[in-house]
Amino acid sequence: MAEIIVAQGVGKMYRLGEPTAYRVMRERIAELLAAPFRRRGAEGPKDEILWALKDVGFTIDDGEVVGLIGKNGAGKSTLLKILSRITEPTEGRIDLYGKASSLLEVGIGFHPELSGRENIYLNGAILGMSRQEIRGKFDEIVEFAEIARFLDTPVKRYSSGMYVRLAFAVAAHLEPDILIVDEVLAVGDAAFQRKCLGKMRDMRSQGRTVILVSHTMPTISSLCQKVIWLDAGRVKMIGETAKVVTAYLSEGAKREISWSPRMREPFPFNYESVFVARGDTGESIDPIPADVPVDVVLDYVISQPLMAGRIEVRVAGETGETLFTTTSADNLVEHVHEWTQGRHRFRCRIPGNFLAPGVYHISVSEPRGGYDIVRDSVLSFTISEENSLSARDARQGRIAPLLEWTRE
Repeated sequence: MAEIIVAQGVGKMYRLGEPTAYRVMRERIAELLAAPFRRRGAEGPKDEILWALKDVGFTIDDGEVVGLIGKNGAGKSTLLKILSRITEPTEGRIDLYGKASSLLEVGIGFHPELSGRENIYLNGAILGMSRQEIRGKFDEIVEFAEIARFLDTPVKRYSSGMYVRLAFAVAAHLEPDILIVDEVLAVGDAAFQRKCLGKMRDMRSQGRTVILVSHTMPTISSLCQKVIWLDAGRVKMIGETAKVVTAYLSEGAKREISWSPRMREPFPFNYESVFVARGDTGESIDPIPADVPVDVVLDYVISQPLMAGRIEVRVAGETGETLFTTTSADNLVEHVHEWTQGRHRFRCRIPGNFLAPGVYHISVSEPRGGYDIVRDSVLSFTISEENSLSARDARQGRIAPLLEWTRE
């Protein structure tokens, strides 16, 4: 296969504290008001250099679907912006041998005052397509996005979900050689996410190239042939998907049996902490014997009214495959429940003699009102071989349940 993307020694440097070329009026007023209170001789903040990317190199072949993974701040979004020609690298170069279409952030690429119809034609024109070519894809785009009723409404009135549906439909259907997709798809609902994954698989079968950023390892594992792992702005590992995902998850598992967000975000729902504990003693320790229940404990705060919803807990194996999902509303008829303001706790119990010995990763959903986001692999725990049925009998499988048998 021919190379379609070649990156050589790519670096991107930002100078923190560097003055912009211009200041808006409110910044000038704030500066004037603060001036009398500055100490004489006091120096302003010195410029600090930050390398968001450093010495990044890789090649991607025509028709490959490549995952880009790494923790927040690893440089993934910066690399995508360079690939999309939104920003230029400070050093090195990236050569693209094809037409690229990007879906990076909700709102990028659309003119808010134009209708959905007009934005479809605008994006097609930007990609170099004629009106006739766009018209040939128009009905397919509208059907995929499911926004026919709002086609002539200015997109500034769209919800975030409608925006993403249209943006993905446009980006994927206007026949780019390279499709670049960031985590923005997390805004969409589950059914639409499955639809998008199906479309990206179709593109792969058509020989098109897809670059996908996701924190959801099952998505990466099921879709990508190759994975690039960025860490602190540098390439840590490139290779076959299963090997890179396993290494990435294993590093995160050294040994995070509890998790707390770094800062509270301006949303009605916020986690205080999520941790695993022995179900018999309540101790938060690792590893846990195979015959002991595992409790996933979720402490959270509701700061303002929030529409009915639920929390999901997903348990994945060492390679990122989701083994099962459970929710806080599984035993309710409506499969959602009301929220009460204040601090609360959910406890989800995984019974003893259920999981086989090994390392497991916990992901949790976080309600945002009209949609949920997923906090992927926030913590990990180990089931030891102590009192394990699979260790005793060399049983196969990722679970080793103690089931009830009767003779009839």
